[in-house]
Amino acid sequence: MTRRLVVSYLIVTVFVLVILEVPLGIVYQQRETDQLTNDVERDASVLATIYEEVLENNLTADPTVADDYTRRTGARVVVVDVDGISIVDTAANFDANRDFSTREEFVIALTGSRASGTRRSDTLNTDLLYVAVPVASGGDIWGAVRVTLDTEEVNERVQRFWVGLVLVALVILAIMTGVGWTLARSVTRPVRRLQQAANRFAQGELSATEPEGNAPPELRELEDSLNTMAARLDAMLGQQRSFVADASHQLRTPLTAIRLRLENLQSATPDEAGQREIEASISETTRLSELVDDLLALARAERPPQLTSVDLVQTVAERVELWTAVADDTGVALELDAPAEELPVTCVDGGLEQILDNLIDNAIHAAPSPGGEVQLTVSAGSATHEVIVADNGPGLDDSQKQRAFDRFWRGRTDSSGTGLGLPIVLSLAESAGGTVTITDNEPTGLRVAVELPSSKAG
Repeated sequence: MTRRLVVSYLIVTVFVLVILEVPLGIVYQQRETDQLTNDVERDASVLATIYEEVLENNLTADPTVADDYTRRTGARVVVVDVDGISIVDTAANFDANRDFSTREEFVIALTGSRASGTRRSDTLNTDLLYVAVPVASGGDIWGAVRVTLDTEEVNERVQRFWVGLVLVALVILAIMTGVGWTLARSVTRPVRRLQQAANRFAQGELSATEPEGNAPPELRELEDSLNTMAARLDAMLGQQRSFVADASHQLRTPLTAIRLRLENLQSATPDEAGQREIEASISETTRLSELVDDLLALARAERPPQLTSVDLVQTVAERVELWTAVADDTGVALELDAPAEELPVTCVDGGLEQILDNLIDNAIHAAPSPGGEVQLTVSAGSATHEVIVADNGPGLDDSQKQRAFDRFWRGRTDSSGTGLGLPIVLSLAESAGGTVTITDNEPTGLRVAVELPSSKAG
């Protein structure tokens, strides 16, 4: 918007400059040409007066006056008699007695009128101004005088004037660009504030913006409405997160009690069919408990983040050591490839452990048992560091990879998972400014890469 306003100012400025400067330049050029024409015409009239007696009495013409004039002005002087035959010609390579009777300007001058104009000289490769006046007395015409002058000097003055006008226009445009940019920025500042606020709201930061005192009333009202909307959204989201967290927390105790009662009932039931039913109920209760735990973790992950700096290498090594026993029980090999130096990253407090637990758990369940392999790779970058969890399981097709971050979606219907592991990973990574990507592993399986911003070691 700022650029559009500045461009609008410049278009108006250019339009005004064209309207003012183009006529001014044309008028100046015409005035210079007219002034030169008048000066040459006056000089030609003086020369006609000097040579009047010579032509009237048919005397021998003395070219001295014409030659002096040519030396002073650089003009060419031609004096012809009534028949158009030259008696004086100051051109270096021209002799007298040349016939000029067919030249238009001499034809006009020999009829008693004055002729002036400009024409292009291909021989001299320049524009020439000519003035032809009659030599007459008592109503009789005895001949004509023509003065021809190179217009280069006038053209140079006109050209300098045009260059000056262009420079003035450029200076004005530069000034208008600065002034226009300042005015446009001041006009669009409230709009930019609203845009920044809308971007913050879109990213989940629902803090209110400070009111802009100099903004127009309409924009102030819009800003107040946005702040009100943000406050209400923040309150609603907070209530929703609190409800999910409280409900999940409150459900954990009765679910644990139900499971204990079912286990006690199973031990007291001699009927095998009844025991199988109770076992199925215990499995569903266990799955419901896991779902409640994941909902609680997801609610905590979506809270405003409290970021901290942790060592990625050390944390990954600790989680691999913790999960090695679980992997061994299922016949899956858990391997780690990490550099020796520390790689500090920024993450939600306790979030990196949750990310790794979910990814390792998913990879162990996806890998074939026995004979499965889960490879964790830690690599350093300039602005971010990366941890990759790869398995050699069946993997996911393209459509499944697109839905992998959907809540409660599971790639395998026979899995006991809740479908909240990857959404929790994504929420924790994005809260720290990181990313999560899913790609195919070679030759089979899945690679989940988590990039987290690098930080200084604390």
